[in-house]
Amino acid sequence: MKVQIIVTHLLGTGHLSRALTLARAFQAAQHQVQLISGGGTAQQLNTADLDFVQLPALRSDGVDFTRLLAQDGTVSDAAYLQARQDQLVKNVHDFNPDILITELYPFGRRSLKAEFLAALTTARALPQPPVILASIRDILAPPSKPKKAIEADAIIDQYYDAVLVHSDPKTTALNLSWPVSPALQAKLRYTGFVAPPAPNLHPQKAGSGEILVSAGGGNVGDALYRAALSAAQATPDLTWRLLIGGSDATARIQEYRSVGSPAIVERARPDFRQMLRHAEASVSMCGYNTAMDLLQTGLPGVLVPFDAGNEVEQSLRCEALSNLPGFTTLRSADLSALSLTKALTQVRRAPAREIDTTQFDGAAQTVKIACDIARNEKRSV
Repeated sequence: MKVQIIVTHLLGTGHLSRALTLARAFQAAQHQVQLISGGGTAQQLNTADLDFVQLPALRSDGVDFTRLLAQDGTVSDAAYLQARQDQLVKNVHDFNPDILITELYPFGRRSLKAEFLAALTTARALPQPPVILASIRDILAPPSKPKKAIEADAIIDQYYDAVLVHSDPKTTALNLSWPVSPALQAKLRYTGFVAPPAPNLHPQKAGSGEILVSAGGGNVGDALYRAALSAAQATPDLTWRLLIGGSDATARIQEYRSVGSPAIVERARPDFRQMLRHAEASVSMCGYNTAMDLLQTGLPGVLVPFDAGNEVEQSLRCEALSNLPGFTTLRSADLSALSLTKALTQVRRAPAREIDTTQFDGAAQTVKIACDIARNEKRSV
């Protein structure tokens, strides 16, 4: 089958990373896949093995997801957004998918409603319309107003055949973070957690015995990194390595190196997941993909949820993970070199965490569920 995935990451790169994992799972099952990305470039993510389409890039202005910046950092204007929409519509029309998957929309990316609706309308008008599916993570940003959930329900009812929820309902059901109406409940399909295969050992054993500090692929994490730089000065017996992502990574690396901390400071690396296999502990935010990495490797972790701009997704995820051995949550308001050092000591002394590999086959289950829906749809026509 021909499978088309549409994703736009605006702050970090987690949405794109998860979409890439799904794309490779469909490709491994011998389906023809095209992934369309509307976010910025992510150097640490490999896209070379896929039919990868880059729209004119957008990113949010920090946590203001209504103010969208173009590739050059200026506020995107109507012409720029129209160019994105025109290219997206053309790709949907030309690729003519059997399965079309939108990542996050319509549960988020409301500022890009026009282009998503244009793509959905184009897909529904094709001679043989595709099965249309939404792909969402375990925990969503709860709607700030009831009408947002009502609007999402209406769009799902009009365009979507099912909603793929990448979690286990026994641990993180969607209604923990989103109001699930009876109509929406009927369209939910839980896939299990989506993660790439567990990382192999690093060939050079990079990261051995280190404290790995990361904040994803966006321009965030300054408070976390600064606390880690100070904590590294207070713990000369430990090796700290800070991995910096985002479009301003070069400037931030220079700034962090200038403070005189013994910590290693470098750009986010494509071999990060392999480094986790050798590290002493992790200090990180708690996005979906980071949580999967820590669960797959069993590495102890201090979790500092991203909570700027009234964000609650990562805090909710931290609540669930903190019940497991080797995890502790440190709120950004409580973050300091001392609190970070104490939390790190706590997780390093915790008993080892068991790893259940069956939790992470959500990509393969997504392929099966999507293809079953598409085959059933064809039989009913």
